[in-house]
This record gives sequence, C-alpha cells and structure tokens, in this order.
Amino acid sequence: MVAEAGDKRTLIFTYGTLKRGFSNHVLLQDLIRSGEAAFVGVFRTTQKYPLVCGPYRVPFLLNFTGSEHHVRGELYSVTARGLAKMDELEGTTRGHYERLPITVFPDPAENDGDGEVDYGLIEKSVISDGDGSSAMTFAAEAYFAHRSYAVELWKKNGKRGFECYTEKEAKGYVKRKDRPQNLTFLDHIRLFVISD
Repeated sequence: MVAEAGDKRTLIFTYGTLKRGFSNHVLLQDLIRSGEAAFVGVFRTTQKYPLVCGPYRVPFLLNFTGSEHHVRGELYSVTARGLAKMDELEGTTRGHYERLPITVFPDPAENDGDGEVDYGLIEKSVISDGDGSSAMTFAAEAYFAHRSYAVELWKKNGKRGFECYTEKEAKGYVKRKDRPQNLTFLDHIRLFVISD
C-alpha cells in the first residue's frame, strides 16, 4: 500500500540500528518502498545527549540533556502507519523505549554534495542560539531509553557516551533472534546493569 500524499508525517531521528548499514534498517527500507517513510538527511541533536550501549551492544539515547555530545544520526519523514511499525519495533508499549520530542539540525560535514538534505520533506524553523547567529533546526522525535532504566544504563557505562553509533560501537551487536529467548528485553537490561 502506498502512502497518500496528504498523510501526516512525523520526523524521526534515528541514531542506532535503524540507520543505513545497520541490522534494523531493513524496516526503514520496507517503509521507504511502500511510501511510508523518506530519508531526509544526516542530522545532529541541538542539545547534547549521552548515547550508550546496553546489552548485546544495543544503542540507547538517554534523555539527559546538556551532557556528552551533539549526537549524529539520520532523519526520516514517516507516516502514521510507518510510525506504528517503528513503535512496535522499539517496544514503546512494553517500556523498552520512549518516543519523545527532540530538536535537530543538518550536519554540515555530512550533507554537502550527494548527501544534501531534502528540505521538501520538512518544515524549517530558525532558532537563534543566543549569540546573534541562527541555525536551521527541526522539531523531530527520537526513541530514548525508557526512564525506568536510563539512569542505571548511564552509570553502567561509566557516565560516558559517544557521538555516533558506528561499526566500532556496534561490534558485538547481537540481533534479537539470536538472543536468549527465555528472557524479555527488560530482563536483559536488568541483568546487564547489575553485572560486573
């Protein structure tokens, strides 16, 4: 089924396994083929956030602004049907991740030449950074680690994160189907945060 041109779309900032070249990007590829998603460009968060890995090298963005990095990821324009499929993957109804507002800006180092931002897919808003200059920023949403375990993940990672989930950070990633099936995702997180 192809999405209608008038479908309401949400901008989703992806920072981990949903990005191109990673294991869960297949979902976005399917959504793009069906017209339920479109790649916008490479973006960074306007606020600094910690990005850490949890069990099985699963990436988690933590909703603690002001610390760590302007995280780099990819922005997609997604229909309501596509968003429901992403919510299911991210377990938003099961307390795995929370989809929350985030503000992002185009990454100038990544979006020149062939990687330009498709501004036709999004509405622009210009926000001053306080020093008289302004940057083009966009209201989006991202999947953050659920608040029920985010602090413990932060502590387990030594209160240190990274700016981009790359092949280096993903080394050792285990796909869902290859993880022990007798435990829930939240069980895996609980065991990870209490392990030595």
